[in-house]
Amino acid sequence: MTDEQPGTLPRPVMRKQRSHSWLIWLVPVLAAIVGLSLVVNAWLQAGPQITISFQSAQGLAEGKTPVKYKDVVIGKVEKIRLSDDRSHVLVKVALDKSARSFATAGTRYWVVRPRIGLGGVSGVDTLFSGAYIGADIGNSRTPQQKFKGLEIPPAVTHGEPGKSFVLHADDLGSLDIGSPVYFRRIQVGRVVSYQLDKDGNGVTFAVFIDSPNDRYVNDSTRFWNASGVDVSLGADGLKLNTQSMAAVLAGGVAFQDPGGPHDNTPAADGASFQLFADQAAAMAPPSGPPTYIRMRFNQSLRGLAVGAPVEFLGINFGKVVSVRMDYDPRTQHFPIIVGALIYPERLGQAHAKLLAQAKLRGDNADLSHMVGTLIAHGLRAQARTGNLLTGQLYIALDFLPHPPKASYNPDARPLEIPTAPGSFDKLQEQMADIVGKLDKVPFDSIGKHLDDTLAGLDVTLKQVNGKTLPALDDTLHDARKTLGTANDTLSADSPLQQNLGNSMQELQRTMRSLRVLTDYLDVHPEALLRGRQADPAPVAPKRHATQPDRSQP
Repeated sequence: MTDEQPGTLPRPVMRKQRSHSWLIWLVPVLAAIVGLSLVVNAWLQAGPQITISFQSAQGLAEGKTPVKYKDVVIGKVEKIRLSDDRSHVLVKVALDKSARSFATAGTRYWVVRPRIGLGGVSGVDTLFSGAYIGADIGNSRTPQQKFKGLEIPPAVTHGEPGKSFVLHADDLGSLDIGSPVYFRRIQVGRVVSYQLDKDGNGVTFAVFIDSPNDRYVNDSTRFWNASGVDVSLGADGLKLNTQSMAAVLAGGVAFQDPGGPHDNTPAADGASFQLFADQAAAMAPPSGPPTYIRMRFNQSLRGLAVGAPVEFLGINFGKVVSVRMDYDPRTQHFPIIVGALIYPERLGQAHAKLLAQAKLRGDNADLSHMVGTLIAHGLRAQARTGNLLTGQLYIALDFLPHPPKASYNPDARPLEIPTAPGSFDKLQEQMADIVGKLDKVPFDSIGKHLDDTLAGLDVTLKQVNGKTLPALDDTLHDARKTLGTANDTLSADSPLQQNLGNSMQELQRTMRSLRVLTDYLDVHPEALLRGRQADPAPVAPKRHATQPDRSQP
């Protein structure tokens, strides 16, 4: 109960309540704090930003294309724009903080996309996931923000086990980056790069041999171009040699140790080797420094081309490098001057023994004086036929039994070797002599006499056909009748055959009686004088004394 009187309203009581309007500012403050923390976190977690230049932006997209290293995402493309000269595109990439080491010198970037070539197929997985930028880190720690992207993925990444070697060749051939390297027909490496030499006289290759197969490369190893198909026709038949179908299409390099004793010390990383054109050239003995020689031929050299071999007693030790024509006003002839490069060290021990012999005699041990001694013993150069089908010629240095006289100057430069006509030229001269002698044969008169002889033979054949052959036919008909009559006479049921059989039986009985007579005379020869005596009476056999006589009762 209250103290208020009935019929009166209650007095309101005024209470002061606390205001909560400051809570409205709490939401944006919290949002600002969260945003600031995200910004700070993003700033703390952000990695370096780099710029990569490519020839085109094919397959790249802003905010989508990732940057990967060993299939791990280490960054993302942020922006793509053209360069100021519009020759290439600039791709801005934001790397993760953990990938800060990829913003250093030596790092390589390239676009991974589907690629199909003779060397194989790569980037197939990007058909579904899209292209991405691949990365390969180097060993440098120097920071760098601008990079030039590779248009072709590198054949070897940093840290891959193996060794790199340098090869020198005359030209590129059919080799390319990624071409395989074979050892005993097994792929053990690949071509990494190539470039033209600074002097323009050759091409330098870089190859990489995977571990542990890199231990098979030593200081004596020979490399050769194994591209295409090597077809050779020799005394043992047709040979077809190739490494694999990939080498036929995309090219390849092969290496192997030479035969015989050699240095097996493994080659150091980065060692240089010569890349030979084929396996035969690679396995040949060391050539050594070449020597230029010149030969003057007074004959046609049709079929001799640059690159033709120069042989010494059947050993290939050089090649022709020039064939040109000269003019001799004294003889009014046009000699052919042939220049060649020879490699004396290819003769092996023969060259070493010639040098030793020259030193023992006290002569000058250079090549010109040694060649002078050989020329005095009949050494001459000849152009010989190497292939009868194609008519190709080669130069042969050989000792002739009766060589033509020739002058030789050992001090002349270049060294000039005297020549002699080839065997084929002599054969042509002999053939010309034979043709000249055949021209003197009176073929017309021989043909006239032959016609007369054939006419007489024709008359004789007509007589044979008209008279001799019909008479011979009648004679053969009569002979056929005579043989038929004789056959009837000698048949089994003819009287002549029966009489002959009876006569043979009588003759057998007579011979039997004669045999009995001869047997009797052999026992009783006196019968020829006294005659045959009567046969004695038969005598009864005697009984034994102990046997009883059973005829008596």
